[in-house]
Amino acid sequence: MRPEAAAEAVALDRVSLDRVTVQRDDRVILRDISVDLTARRIAVIGANGSGKSTFARLLNGLVLPTAGRVRVHGLDTRRYTSALRRRVGFVFTDPQSQILMPTPEEDIALSLRGLPRADVERRVVEALAEHGLADHARVPASELSGGQKQMLALASVLITEPALIVADEPTTLLDLRNARRIADLLLSTSAQIIVVTHDLELAARCDHALLFDDGALAASGAPDDVIARYRSLCA
Repeated sequence: MRPEAAAEAVALDRVSLDRVTVQRDDRVILRDISVDLTARRIAVIGANGSGKSTFARLLNGLVLPTAGRVRVHGLDTRRYTSALRRRVGFVFTDPQSQILMPTPEEDIALSLRGLPRADVERRVVEALAEHGLADHARVPASELSGGQKQMLALASVLITEPALIVADEPTTLLDLRNARRIADLLLSTSAQIIVVTHDLELAARCDHALLFDDGALAASGAPDDVIARYRSLCA
């Protein structure tokens, strides 16, 4: 058995940080973070610049710790970066950052590269229909609305069937209706979800919440309690 496969077998759905610090030049972005997460739906909240997005990027190896250790579903992010990125789907704030192909049809197909053509075509058609994009399959992605672009970005991640989805403020640029559609879709998937958000209503719907403040983990626990702590900090 591959080492990473053995690790996965004993640590499914567990995200662990052990005394993690992230530093860039003379600036400490995250400071001595230790947390062990097993809940299925996890919210990450805090003020701008508190370290939330850096925390999110640690989880698929986009950022590596300066000190400490990050393990995601048993995989050390330093040792198993390639295996980790097959297991973790990442949704960015701005969908333009991850829409790579000219049309929705082509963009979703890109996520399935390497599979038989007939399977790709079938799954792309199904995904477009499921996410309300069937009528826009061959429309230039640049002409989609903000909500449609975010739905496309999420569909391109979901179709790979990741075990963990990390979403970095996926509703920030959307109107209320589209924000709720994206939130509902994220929270209804079978994958473990970690969502960085300023939407406290979305955070309250999760099973667990983390609060970051000035690079430190200020609270971890039940969403209502963590949100109350955040409100007290803001006050």
